[in-house]
Amino acid sequence: MTETWMVRAGEGGKFAATFREHDFVAIGWRHLGNLSSVSSRDDVAAILQRAYPDARSQTRLMWAGQLFRFVKLFSIGDRVVTYDPSSRLYYCGQIVGDYEYHSDVEFEEMLNRRRVRWDHERKKDSLSDRAQNSLGAISTIFRISDSVSAELWNEFRPPAVVVEEALTEQEAVSLSAMGFAQIASAAQEAISDRLAALGPYQMQELVAGLLRAMGYKTIVSKPGSDRGRDIIASPDGFGFQDPRIVVEVKHRPGERIGAPDIRSFLGGRHPADKGLYVSTGGFTNEARYEAERANIPLTLIDFEALIEAVTEYYARFDDESRQLLGLRAILWPAD
Repeated sequence: MTETWMVRAGEGGKFAATFREHDFVAIGWRHLGNLSSVSSRDDVAAILQRAYPDARSQTRLMWAGQLFRFVKLFSIGDRVVTYDPSSRLYYCGQIVGDYEYHSDVEFEEMLNRRRVRWDHERKKDSLSDRAQNSLGAISTIFRISDSVSAELWNEFRPPAVVVEEALTEQEAVSLSAMGFAQIASAAQEAISDRLAALGPYQMQELVAGLLRAMGYKTIVSKPGSDRGRDIIASPDGFGFQDPRIVVEVKHRPGERIGAPDIRSFLGGRHPADKGLYVSTGGFTNEARYEAERANIPLTLIDFEALIEAVTEYYARFDDESRQLLGLRAILWPAD
C-alpha cells in the first residue's frame, strides 16, 4: 500500500528549497551515526538512550518512532511532502531511493536522506481548512491521511468517512515533551497563517505598524495608485529628516517578485532615499541581484523575514496595528 509522508525541512523549513533543488528529503541526528542496521524502534530507542541519556523517555520514544519510519517504513514509490514557509508552498513528490547516510555533508540536517522525484507544488492557501490543520502537525515526520494526500495531488475521491492516523501510546507526548523549539515553530506557522489571510491594504498597514514599532513615523498611501511607494517612513513623519525610507509592499503569496519589478521601484527614487521592498511571495535570484547592485540602499523582505520582524517588534506595536493580528505572548520555563 502506498503511503504519503511529511518530512519537515529543518527548523522553520529553511532547507525546503535545497530539498527541492537536489531531489531528496533529509533529517539530521549527527550523534546517532548510520542507522542502516536497525531493525526495530527499540533498536533506535537504544541508540538514542546512549546518545541522549539526559533526554526525557517520552521524548526519546517520539524521536525513535520518527527515525524508524524514515529509515525502515518509507518505501520506494511512497509519496512525500515538505513545506516551504517562505513561499507557503507544499512540494509534493515520490520516494525513489532507499535510506542513505551522508557523513560528509556541511549541515547536520542533511545526514540521513531519501532520494525523491518531485512532481508538483501546491499552495497552502488552496487547501481546505481540514487539510491545512492536518498538515500543521508539529512532528518532523508523520503519515499524511489518504484524503489529505488526494487533496495535495488534486485527485477526486468520493465522500467517505475519514480515519486519521492515530499515534501509538508511546508516540502520544505532551507539549512539554515536545520542547520549546517545536512549540515555537508551530506558533510561527500560526502567525504565518494570520499574515497570509490579511488583505493587500491590511498588509500595507501592518508593515507601516512595524516601522512605527521600530521608531519611525509613517505616511501610508491610500488604496489605489501609489506611484511606486506604499509607505514613506522617516524620523519626523514628513520625509524631511534622514533616513527617508520608501517602501513598496506586495502581498502575493506564492508569486515571486522579479528583477523588472525591482528596477521599476528604483526608477522613481531620489539619491538620498533608502528603499524597502516587502514581498510575501518572495523574490527571484535575479531580483536579489538587482537589489544588490542598486544605486541606493535597498533591503528585500520576504514572508519569512517579515514574520521574524513582526515577532521581534510586536510588543511595541500600537493598538491599531496589533488588532490586525491579535497575538498574545506565552511564558515558557528557561532551561
